Amino acid sequence: MNFNFLTPVSDAVLAHNELIAQQALGKKIKVHSRQNGVPDLENVQMAIIGVQENRNDVNFIGAHVNFDPIRKTLYTLFPGNWHTTLADLGDIEPGETVEDTYFAIRTAISVLVEKNIIPIIIGGSQDLTYANYRAYDSLMPMVNVVSVDSNFDLGDANLPIKNNSYVGKVIVEEPYNLFNYSTIGYQTYFNSQEEIDLIEKLYFEAYRLGEISGDISRVEPLMRDAHIVSVDLKSVRASEVSENQKYSPNGFSGKEICAISRYAGISNKVSSFGIYEYQGSKNDSSTSMLIAQMIWYFIEGVNCRVKDDDFHNENHYQKYNVLVEDDELIFYKSLKTGRWWIEIPFLPNVNNKLKKHTLLPCMHSDYVHATQGEIPERWYKAYRKNSF
Repeated sequence: MNFNFLTPVSDAVLAHNELIAQQALGKKIKVHSRQNGVPDLENVQMAIIGVQENRNDVNFIGAHVNFDPIRKTLYTLFPGNWHTTLADLGDIEPGETVEDTYFAIRTAISVLVEKNIIPIIIGGSQDLTYANYRAYDSLMPMVNVVSVDSNFDLGDANLPIKNNSYVGKVIVEEPYNLFNYSTIGYQTYFNSQEEIDLIEKLYFEAYRLGEISGDISRVEPLMRDAHIVSVDLKSVRASEVSENQKYSPNGFSGKEICAISRYAGISNKVSSFGIYEYQGSKNDSSTSMLIAQMIWYFIEGVNCRVKDDDFHNENHYQKYNVLVEDDELIFYKSLKTGRWWIEIPFLPNVNNKLKKHTLLPCMHSDYVHATQGEIPERWYKAYRKNSF
């Protein structure tokens, strides 16, 4: 595949890479350089791509995005006990139009995902998630998107796409490939009541910052079902980042956003991961270090992936039937990983997106609450969504 729209990693980063420790990550990454061109992707499991596009940011004032500080920092980190090979394919520069950039993103991501290579995208404005989503049009019929964000970014789908309205485009534009959309860490005062009501009406999932901060493990089942994960750096609290990046005094801590990134990596389904809304500044060390660590934790998660059994062999799982009011809820627990699922029944007389019984990731606490007569909200939303 010809990646001629990718520009190589800068000579400044490569020169910096010569000075780092021999065991550091930068010495083990296959890098797209001016001298050697795009690296061979044979046996590569993950590939970093920077996208310097931010013209659809509602606050765009002509600023150029430069990912050199992130790369320099990431390259100096030491890898864990990893068995995966990583490539850095350089950057997609802004095209003549934003649509040109979107086309380049779609092309790059669809080629990589088809080769079973997970793209790690560093952006630019978060509307690039729309191009990431469209890359799946030819790859799979239904896509689950998880957004880590303080805002829903629904906006008005009739207006041109912006970084605060791209989700509206994902929902209403054909082909309709979106099965589930989840927002992790939204802050109520940044979202209109109409948007909150619409998320509820569409049976999408939304988790407030306080809910997740109180129990970060709630992220795991959401990520287990995701194909695309998009992280808006505005979801991180201002004290954790440098001057240009500051957005809100409330948000995820550095530790929490790294844990979320690791959960995204552990998920067997996540096949693209993006970090967006990077606003570089002169004294940038804390933001670039945070992003580098988020990428590190995502890679760490991918290296910890364990394939759960497909629940055909009864020796590999335990099954629990719980009666709640008139509904029989069927839970499965993998004996290999200890992870839990709940069955969504197939409704044969409804023209829905499910063709068979399907399993929805859940937590042990969902089973406990069900035994106490509470129907899990995730199950209820998934069931209602399939009733249309």
